[in-house]
Amino acid sequence: MGNSGVSASTFEIGTGLYLIVVAMLASTIGGYVAGRLRTKWVGAHTHEVFFRDTARGFLAWALATVLGAAVLTAVAGSFAGGASSGLASAAGVSATQSAESDGPVDYYVDALLRSNPAASPNTTYLRATRREIARILTTGLRDGDIPAPDRTYVAQVVAARTGLNQADAEKRVSDIIDQAKTALDNARKAAAKLSLWLTASLLIGAFSASLAATEGGYVRDNWNPSLTGR
Repeated sequence: MGNSGVSASTFEIGTGLYLIVVAMLASTIGGYVAGRLRTKWVGAHTHEVFFRDTARGFLAWALATVLGAAVLTAVAGSFAGGASSGLASAAGVSATQSAESDGPVDYYVDALLRSNPAASPNTTYLRATRREIARILTTGLRDGDIPAPDRTYVAQVVAARTGLNQADAEKRVSDIIDQAKTALDNARKAAAKLSLWLTASLLIGAFSASLAATEGGYVRDNWNPSLTGR
């Protein structure tokens, strides 16, 4: 299908491979430069030279990783600070928009409060009802499940708002909660897979930097001075 786009699994694999390739290339270049720029160790045994070059490449990779993490943390903090300032300004300009800001469960609240065309629900306090249900869903899903009393209460609110009978309202509530739990579970799985890809990229990066440093050191030790006059 031309408009189907990339599937989630394909995107995850592509992202993971991209992380690995970038880590491998960057670490290889950094490790090779670290090994190539060292001075020649005179009198050191071959195994000792190999160990030193390996450690040199690993330390170069570790330093680059720490610096990269620090930069990313600083950038993320800057964006978060800007976003917080923007939200505060928006709250000062329009309290109504702030009260109705989008949240992770707003979609499910909308699904719960979809009206039955045959009913004419009173929507005078719909905003407060939405926020209350959102808090119930957020708290319950964070703890793993929605308690039975909360399910019953939400079903009663849904029945009053949409004109559904109690049984149909309870079924809608259960269906929406199941959808929300599935979405959260998928998000957790995606985060776990991403962490595995990140771990693999770090390990491959460390190996690539160490190996490239030994190659750079080997080239340095076997460089022919007569070619450069040194």
